[in-house]
Amino acid sequence: MPRVSIRPLGEKVLVQRLEAEEKTSGGIVLPDSAKEKPRRGTVMSVGDGRLLDSGSRQPLQLNQGDQVLFSSYAGTEVKVDGEEMIIMDESDILAVLE
Repeated sequence: MPRVSIRPLGEKVLVQRLEAEEKTSGGIVLPDSAKEKPRRGTVMSVGDGRLLDSGSRQPLQLNQGDQVLFSSYAGTEVKVDGEEMIIMDESDILAVLE
C-alpha cells in the first residue's frame, strides 16, 4: 500500500503531537485514561498561506520541522498511515519552541 502524504491548504498546518508522558515528576506511572494529551508537536507540513484580497498569498510563519505549542482543543485530528496527526489553523499555534 503506498504511503499517503498530506499537503494542508491555505493557512492550515499539519502537526504530529508528541507522545504523552508515561510518568509523573514523582515517578508514578500513569494509565492511558489519566494521561493528558500533549499540547506540543512537530510541524509536518504547511499550506501555501492566507489568500489576501489582492489575490496574492501571505506566507506562513512556520516551517516544516518546527516544534510548536498549541491550544488544547485546536484543530481536527486525523489518522494517516496509523499515525494520529492534527490539521489546524496557523492561528491555533501559540508559540514556536527554539
